[in-house]
Amino acid sequence: MFRWQPKHPDREWRKLMPRNNMSNNARFAEVASLAGDPARVGMLHALMDGRALTASELARVASVTPQTASEHLAKMAAAGLVQVEKQGRHRYHRLASPAVAQMMESIMLVASRLDTVRPAPVTGPRDAALRAARTCYDHLAGHLGVALADALVAGGHVELSHDAGVVTDAGVALFGRIGIDVTSFSAGRGKTARVLCRPCLDWSERRSHLAGAVATALCTRSLEEGWIRRIEGTRAVTVTAKGQRVFCEAIGVRFGGQ
Repeated sequence: MFRWQPKHPDREWRKLMPRNNMSNNARFAEVASLAGDPARVGMLHALMDGRALTASELARVASVTPQTASEHLAKMAAAGLVQVEKQGRHRYHRLASPAVAQMMESIMLVASRLDTVRPAPVTGPRDAALRAARTCYDHLAGHLGVALADALVAGGHVELSHDAGVVTDAGVALFGRIGIDVTSFSAGRGKTARVLCRPCLDWSERRSHLAGAVATALCTRSLEEGWIRRIEGTRAVTVTAKGQRVFCEAIGVRFGGQ
């Protein structure tokens, strides 16, 4: 069984906090200000599917000029929200870490709750597709992500608490059968190692889907094997007939009509 849970949560939290509380407040305000600009929100949202995009591509997403986009990206890079990768003459931008994606998902969850006091908006097909299945940075979210988490928990393959997760021995065997070697994630784990398994509150479903190294591997495997396909221009993905069969037979997910 592979488990991640801090022995002393209060101590773990203090490790992440700067000693100078005033400095911490200023840093918090800086990140909040950067993430609160509509153009920058659009760019960060576009990077949530894990891809690296150029400043020109992000400018189109945010409806700003390339020069303005570059200025926004420079500020976000300096604050650690995005990172830049150079390849030849091109510069590509991606989210700096899964923590940034988690921050964005949490903000979207809070924002969606505020909408409950307003008239329900009329949403188009793209919104429906995002609710059905999408990527949350590098793992699966939406109805599909929650259904996978539910099936894994119901089958005794994963155990989830409020802020921690466990991959059981049965889970290690199951993931192995679909081509994911969980034991390789645990080898040589140090202070900077990725959390193996944890819950991530889904902003559209209001329930947890699976995050962590195992969830990333499942998303990657699903794309490689053609179990899911990306919908161009959005974070939404669609489940193929092959994917429905694998998710149903191997993991226990039940789709409509089953």
